[in-house]
Amino acid sequence: MPVAETEPPVTAFMLVKTTPEWLALTVPERIDAFTTQVVPTIEARTSGVRSRFYDTEFYSARVTDVWVWEADDHHAYQLLIDALRETPFWDRYFEVVDILVGTENGYARSYHVDPAATIST
Repeated sequence: MPVAETEPPVTAFMLVKTTPEWLALTVPERIDAFTTQVVPTIEARTSGVRSRFYDTEFYSARVTDVWVWEADDHHAYQLLIDALRETPFWDRYFEVVDILVGTENGYARSYHVDPAATIST
């Protein structure tokens, strides 16, 4: 049976730096701000997105955190960014330093070869 071709998910590595306003909040206030001001907006404006969070402040002075966002397609990713920009996440709690967007093993899909990776999905 042939494998159906699907669009690869979009992965965005969002490099951010915390702001003094975010750091002035207590840990419970930060969790509350994220769960009440950011997450509901994302959930209301888009679907098919997932995220992971990495602390980097102990290794980098330029960025404090990396948010890895995976979206089912480019439209879901666009809606995610639009949603984030409508929350205090964007430029109030975090400075967005850079966004690197790609698709996992894109070259392998383009050339119809197996990925050259130590872990394949």
